[in-house]
Amino acid sequence: MLVLGIDPGTLRIGYGLIKSETGRFHSVISGLIEIEKESLFPNRLNRIYHGVSDLLEQNQPDVVAVEEVYVTSNAKTTLRLGHARGVILLAVVEKGIPLAEYAPRTIKQSVVGNGAAGKGQVEWMVRQILGLGSQILCEDESDALAVALCHGLRAGHSM
Repeated sequence: MLVLGIDPGTLRIGYGLIKSETGRFHSVISGLIEIEKESLFPNRLNRIYHGVSDLLEQNQPDVVAVEEVYVTSNAKTTLRLGHARGVILLAVVEKGIPLAEYAPRTIKQSVVGNGAAGKGQVEWMVRQILGLGSQILCEDESDALAVALCHGLRAGHSM
C-alpha cells in the first residue's frame, strides 16, 4: 500500500510517500512544494493545486493522508492555511483517491506515543520507523512522513 502524507502550508507544502510491505514501512519519496513568497495569494493556491495534482499523477498513491488545520491565534493565518488545505483536498478528490485527515495531536500520538510530542521527537521517530538513520529531514517533510505513518499505523499496517 502506498500512502502519501501531506503537511499543508501556504509557502511550503511537505509531502512524504511511504510503502507498507512485509510488515514494515519504507520511505519512497519526500520533499517540498515551495511557493514564491512574493506570489499573490490566489497564485499561491493555483501553484499548490497544480503541484499536488502533479505529485498525485506521478506517484499514484493508494490513499492520501492530510494534516488538519492547526488553529493559531492569528485568524488570518489560520484562514489562509484552510484555503491551502482546501485546494489540496480538491486535487485529491478530483483524482478519485481515498482521503484521510488527522489532527496534529492524533499524528503525534500515533507516531511517537505522545500527543504533545515536540517536532524533534516526531522527526526522530519518523527516521527510526522508516530506517532513515541520521538523514536530516526538514520540518515540513518530517511532518508529512509522520502523517503518512499515522495513517499506515491506524489503518492496521504493522511495522
